[in-house]
Amino acid sequence: MTYRSPYPVPGVIWASLPVPAFLIDRDGRIFETNPAAEQFLNASDKSLKGQPAFDRLHIDAPMDEAMARARANQSPLFINDVDVTTGEKPPVQCNIQIAPMNDNPDIIMLLISPREIADRLGRATAVKSAARSAIGMAEMLAHEIKNPLAGISGAAQLIAMNLNAEDREFADLIVEETRRIVKLLEQVEQFGNLRPPDRRAVNIHDALDRARKSAMVGFAAGMVIVEDYDPSLPATFADPDQLMQVFLNLIKNASEAAGTRGGTIRLRSFYDLSLRLRHKDGSGNPLPLQVEIIDDGPGIKPEIAGAIFEPFVSGRENGTGLGLALVSKIISDHGGWIAVDSVPGRTVFRVSLPVASREMALETKD
Repeated sequence: MTYRSPYPVPGVIWASLPVPAFLIDRDGRIFETNPAAEQFLNASDKSLKGQPAFDRLHIDAPMDEAMARARANQSPLFINDVDVTTGEKPPVQCNIQIAPMNDNPDIIMLLISPREIADRLGRATAVKSAARSAIGMAEMLAHEIKNPLAGISGAAQLIAMNLNAEDREFADLIVEETRRIVKLLEQVEQFGNLRPPDRRAVNIHDALDRARKSAMVGFAAGMVIVEDYDPSLPATFADPDQLMQVFLNLIKNASEAAGTRGGTIRLRSFYDLSLRLRHKDGSGNPLPLQVEIIDDGPGIKPEIAGAIFEPFVSGRENGTGLGLALVSKIISDHGGWIAVDSVPGRTVFRVSLPVASREMALETKD
């Protein structure tokens, strides 16, 4: 939906504001709401137009006086740390911004910024910045460390040739551990140097089947994998190798969550038109192709659930925290979306992807 206002709020910016925003006329009635405000009030813009604003919004502050002052002074006014409720939900502590519109002083813009969202965004930005810095440092170190490790491993193998069986066990341990460290360093390098996707029309089920077969002869040999596909799904526009890597990583994650006891992994595909990815410029594109990887493991620890796709965040004791971060990066590079829903006994990773247009499919055939 495109939001157009006769007042100086460009539709793209208005629709993209991440916090509830209202235009309120001199009579205190709602003139317009942005999508975040519709969600906040659980009502459509059409149904809210003309309603008394403070019948729907209960703000623990003298709003009539504040709005009158903003109109009289023609300058914005800020109210911090006040309780706001819709009457249907518990109060939420928010920061309020009141600003008159330059071209029409009768109209006031009211922005409501829940403190919880602001704090969460601040923490997320700090975490991402730290993660990017850590990855950059790790990339620089990875190449330098791999060379001496190769020398250590080679020396240990030479030494082992002249040792008795008991002592050879320690030399073999050195070789094994150096190889494990090299694999970790290669993961870091892979994350930092992922090439741009070579996209074409791809059958999702082909990528899923490649991942399933590879998993079943390796790390998922002790798991039961159930296929629940919608065979009518159209092709997506993706790099087939990177898409297979996404599904393989998610199946591996599900297998490792189950541990030695084994379990069941369900691969499900279906079509759902309800999800659209909104871009920073306000535009959006549908992501109707859905793939779910569902396991019956213990679930994700609540303390890391919100950051599970961030680099170096792992629920396993010896996990690198790069597998899901790589999955998230690949899906993002493809213009898709990944989400997770987890409770003990059921974890669902859901990948949402766009459909390849007819032109894309023809280009692939050519």
